[in-house]
Amino acid sequence: MADKKNKKPVKQEGYGAESIQVLKGLEHVRRRPAMYIGDVASRGLHHLAYEVVDNSIDEALAGYCDKISVTINKDGSVTVEDNGRGIPTDIHPTEKKSALEVVMTVLNAGGKFDRSTYKVSGGLHGVGVSVVNALSKWMKVEVYREGKIFYQEYKTGIPAANAKEIGKADKKKTGTKSTFMPDDTIFKNTIFKYEILEERLRELAYLNKEVTISIKDEREKGRESTFHYEGGIKEFVKYIDEKRKSFMKEPVFIKGERESTQVEVAFQYNESFNENIFTYVNDINTHEGGTHLVGFKTALTRTLNNYGYKNNLIKNDKIQLTGDDFREGLTAVISVKVPEPQFEGQTKTKLGNSEVKSIVETIVGDQLQEYLDSNPSAAKKIIEKCLRAAEAREAARKARELIRRKSALEFSGLPGKLADCSISDPEHCEIYLVEGDSAGGSAKQGRDRRFQAILPLKGKILNVEKARMNKILENDEIKAIVTALGSGFGSSDEFDESKLRYHKIILMCDADVDGSHIRTLLLTFFYRHMKDIIEKEFLYIAQPPLYKIKKGKDEFYAYDEDEKELILKRFKVNGKKDGKEKDAEAPAEAGGEISSDGEGAVKLKGGITISRFKGLGEMNPDQLWTTTMNPETRTILKVTIENAIAADKVFETLMGEEVEPRRDFIEKNAKYVKNLDV
Repeated sequence: MADKKNKKPVKQEGYGAESIQVLKGLEHVRRRPAMYIGDVASRGLHHLAYEVVDNSIDEALAGYCDKISVTINKDGSVTVEDNGRGIPTDIHPTEKKSALEVVMTVLNAGGKFDRSTYKVSGGLHGVGVSVVNALSKWMKVEVYREGKIFYQEYKTGIPAANAKEIGKADKKKTGTKSTFMPDDTIFKNTIFKYEILEERLRELAYLNKEVTISIKDEREKGRESTFHYEGGIKEFVKYIDEKRKSFMKEPVFIKGERESTQVEVAFQYNESFNENIFTYVNDINTHEGGTHLVGFKTALTRTLNNYGYKNNLIKNDKIQLTGDDFREGLTAVISVKVPEPQFEGQTKTKLGNSEVKSIVETIVGDQLQEYLDSNPSAAKKIIEKCLRAAEAREAARKARELIRRKSALEFSGLPGKLADCSISDPEHCEIYLVEGDSAGGSAKQGRDRRFQAILPLKGKILNVEKARMNKILENDEIKAIVTALGSGFGSSDEFDESKLRYHKIILMCDADVDGSHIRTLLLTFFYRHMKDIIEKEFLYIAQPPLYKIKKGKDEFYAYDEDEKELILKRFKVNGKKDGKEKDAEAPAEAGGEISSDGEGAVKLKGGITISRFKGLGEMNPDQLWTTTMNPETRTILKVTIENAIAADKVFETLMGEEVEPRRDFIEKNAKYVKNLDV
């Protein structure tokens, strides 16, 4: 850079060789943790445990481990123990220190790069356990090898002392025991959730039928589970579909190996209208699919189509069956073990190996053909379902074309009840999907018209869990949502992010039973038919307050019961009225009805009144803006998918056809409900 007038270089103050930082060892991991584990929120925290477990799973894949235990300790740390070979502890030939220390403290160090040690591995980049060590306040490792116990402890990734032998062990006992405490200066929350870890461990047990995996939570007595499934992914499909009706006696199971690539596929058809395919490469959940998924889809479509025509089951030449038709109501698990997997990007969510497509396609095609020939009754039912799907798809195509003709971007056919915002940059625009015209009216008056749009929804939208696409597209409220958003919906192929008109889609419903039902219906719709919006983190849930607490001119809003009590404690009040103890949640006992406008509100000692908001429509525009819509003061919850299988099962349980699973779910979780609004 030069000064145009004097033609002399302008001195760059404070920028010289001393400004170039070189981060050594694991320091870069601590400075930029998201590069290695995705984020420092819940997902990243649990990823630490997954990385340690993956090392044990790699030992199992190599044939040296059949037991893995995970314990959430009382102090919040996590222990992972296996009966594998144990991390080597002898002196490394080039690093001149224990191999254990090398593995725990050096990035890109491990046995995963040596194919004679691990033919198949999930932790391909060799950074897993060293990253866990770097992001832990402390970590302790015990290794059992050759009748000895070796030990080393670390503080924020730095060895507290050299690895050493601390005792003798049974010569038959081998394995590694690792305990780590996440660093609370890095993670927003260091509390592990049992349910999240349990779901992943169950998944790994299905994918590795020779392994027994257990989990125990020392924080809560009696909370433990053990997983071992001799049926492998065949049982996995049954587990995923346990809340659905299948017309097949048993899932189809396919297994084969070519060019050192192992393929396992299990699938069955159910009476739902949704497609559920889960794919794995070396036990890694490839939720973006890849060549193994393409190979499966190609084989399924071609084989079923040929069988249908060959056996005169497909007769209607007016409707050409597509791949979508053959996958309606399909639940499948595809697991491949690839020696040298090539993933697209560091996230390992999409397989790129071109040769895997043809391997999967050939194995699935050959064995599926054998199954169809041997099971003509089941084959006929599958083809009949596919034909019904094709007829519904054709009806949906006509309905979808109607929506496209009214598309916001193509013909400015925005829904009449939409109050749009004035700016057009989607990144700065947000839309509130509001329950009811009354709340919609308040929201329209209270919003910031520059960047906030309001779409009032009348009543409850269709339960898409029980409906085919043509029926979904006939629903007026769904048509209004799809038209307002402008991005299209359905499969990922039809979703166009560039046409999405808002990058914040906020569900705003009443804090009562009806509001919860409407919110669940909307979440079901987005999960089943606009999942990209959730995965790209565009969907949010508004959090309107439950109470207004007033003392003199001061007003405070409480979003739940606990917050209400905290506010009252500030005033040194415990629900007292007229000098007597009264429960502020029970207006009849307190001598009045709780309301939002102060009339009949509970009056407590000290000139304090508590008003209960029964619905968004009872809040005036100023209150709605202050509490729920002002970006500086509101609280909104981002909707994310921690575990796709768990999410699928919850939606099917709550919104599916079967009543019994829903009753069981309510009975199981009723103990966690403190206040039931009826």
